[in-house]
Amino acid sequence: MDRRNFLTTGVASAAATAIATSVSGSIANAQTTKSIIKPEKLKEGDTVMIVAPAGVEYRKLRLKLSVESLEALGLKVKVAENTLGRFGYFPAEDEVRADEVNQAFADNEVRAVIALKGGWGAARTLPYIDFDLIEKNPKILLGYSDITALLNPIFDKTGLMTFHGPIAGGSWNRFTTQNVKEILFDGAAQHMVNPQEKGEYLAVRQNRTETIVSGKAQGRLVGGNLTVLTALQGTPYFPDTKGKILMLEDVGENIYRVDRMLTQLALGGHIKDCSGVVLGGWTDVDTDGGYGDFALLDIFEQHFIPAGKPVFTGAMFGHISDQRTMPVGCNVSINADEGTVTMLESAVS
Repeated sequence: MDRRNFLTTGVASAAATAIATSVSGSIANAQTTKSIIKPEKLKEGDTVMIVAPAGVEYRKLRLKLSVESLEALGLKVKVAENTLGRFGYFPAEDEVRADEVNQAFADNEVRAVIALKGGWGAARTLPYIDFDLIEKNPKILLGYSDITALLNPIFDKTGLMTFHGPIAGGSWNRFTTQNVKEILFDGAAQHMVNPQEKGEYLAVRQNRTETIVSGKAQGRLVGGNLTVLTALQGTPYFPDTKGKILMLEDVGENIYRVDRMLTQLALGGHIKDCSGVVLGGWTDVDTDGGYGDFALLDIFEQHFIPAGKPVFTGAMFGHISDQRTMPVGCNVSINADEGTVTMLESAVS
C-alpha cells in the first residue's frame, strides 16, 4: 500500500517511546512455538463485534452497511465505542484501539471480532495487545489489508488461527459471503480453485493464475499484505516463515516498491525459508511508464525462481471484489501448476 508519513515529530516520538518500552526484553521470545488453537465456528444468532484498530472512518453509512451486512448473515452485532471516533487519522489513540480489541476478545458474548476497515495503524496497537488474554479467549478475528499486522502476530504468539478475509466495511458480494459461510460457519476445508468462466470471450480472461515456479508445497499459511508484512520485519511481531506457505498481495504500489519489499523479505531469508508462495491480487500495481520498466511478473520471476519454491500468482484474495477467506495458521497445500490452495483441515472447531 502507498503509505505517506504524516506523523508530527511529537506523535512519532511518543509512539516510538511507547513501543520501545513495551517490547524491550521480548525480542528473544518473538518466535515461540505454540499449540494450534481453532476458534469456534459461527452460527446464526451469534454475536460479533466490529472494531477499528486501523484507519479513521468518516462515513457513518459505511458502519451502517457493515452492521446490516453482518445482520443479513444472521448475526447480532456489537460496535466498539470508538469505531467512529477521531484522533488525527485514527479512530482513537493506539492504546485505546488496542484495548477495544482486547475487550472484544474478553467479552463472553462475542464469537468473532471483525475489523471495520484497514488503512494504517494496526501495527501501532501491537505493544498494547494482550496476547495472553486472546490465547485464553480464542475466537474468530477477520480482516485484511492493514489487519495483516494483527492476524500474523496473534497466530504467531498464541497459536490461534486468524482469518485474512473481508472487512466489515467491505462489499460482501455473493462470492465473498459464500466463502465466509463455508470457512467460518460450515467449517469446510476448502479446495480453492479460481472460477474459469470465459463469458463472451474465447479464452478465460478473469481470475487467471500464472505459474512462476512449478511444484507442490505444504505448510501453515502466513502473510497477507506485502507492505504491512515487510514493515513488521525485524520486530518481535514478524511471523515465523520457516516451512510455511507465504501468501502476499498488495494495492496501489509502484512495481519498484514491490521489488524493494520482496528484496527485503529475500534478504531476511524469508523467501528461502518458506516452503512455497501464493500470490493474490495486485490491484493498481503499476509502473510510472518508463521505457526500461519491469513488468510485475518479471519481478516475481527474479525473486522466486532462484529460490526454487513452488509459486503461483492470481489467487483470489486481497484488494479484489471477489475475496476468499484465507485462514492464517491453517495447514494447506498448494499446487503451483494448477493454481490451487487446499486446506488440509478445518480452521474452526
